[in-house]
Amino acid sequence: MDRGFFLTFEGLDGSGKTTQIRKLTGWLEAQGRQVVVTRQPGATVIGERIRKLLLASSTENLAPRAELGLMFSDRAQAIAEIISPALQAGKVVVCDRYTDSTEAYQGGGRQLGSEVVLQLHEVMCGGLQPDLTILLLPDFDASLTRARRRNTRMEKSGKDEGRFEREDEAFYRRVYDKYREIAARDTLRVVTMEGDADIEKVHQRIVRVVEERLAL
Repeated sequence: MDRGFFLTFEGLDGSGKTTQIRKLTGWLEAQGRQVVVTRQPGATVIGERIRKLLLASSTENLAPRAELGLMFSDRAQAIAEIISPALQAGKVVVCDRYTDSTEAYQGGGRQLGSEVVLQLHEVMCGGLQPDLTILLLPDFDASLTRARRRNTRMEKSGKDEGRFEREDEAFYRRVYDKYREIAARDTLRVVTMEGDADIEKVHQRIVRVVEERLAL
C-alpha cells in the first residue's frame, strides 16, 4: 500500500484554519479519499491533558523551554498514535498545526530561536515532515482581532483556552514574521495564502494546490 499524504494547516488563530480544514476535508472525502483530521496540541488522551495545561489562562509561570517541551511531547504522542498509523494505511492526514507552529510561537514569539525547535523536531518527531503545508496569512490586525473575539466567546461558554491570546501585539508580530521566514525558507513544502480573500476563493485556491500535489 502506498504511503498516505500528510497535510498541515498553519497560521495565527483567527486566520481561518478551522473553516478551511472543514471545507477541504469535505472536498477530499467527496473525491473518495480516506481522511484523518487531527490537531496539535490535543487529539490523543495524553495530548488533551497537555493542551489544557498549555492553553488554559490559569496556567502561570510556565517557562518557555518547558512550554516547548510540552508541545513536542504532545506531537510525539500524536505521531505514534494517530499520524503514522494513518499514513501507513494510505490515508490523507490533515493536521491543524505542526512543528511550524512551534517554530513560530516558541521559536519566534518566545524568542527561543529556530535552531532548538528544529533539533527537537528531529529527535522527537523522527524528522517527519508534511508533504504540504498551507499557511494562511490574512491581515495581521484582522487575525488578531478575530482570535481575541473568539477567545471572549469561548470564555463566556466556560471553555478556557486563552493563555496565548493574552500575549501582547509584539509577541504576535514575532510569530507572524517567523511564519514568513519559514515560508521563504521552504518554498516547496509551504504554500502561503495571503490577504483577506473570500472564504470560498481561498478554498478553491487550496483545492487546486492539493489536487496538484496529490496527483504527483
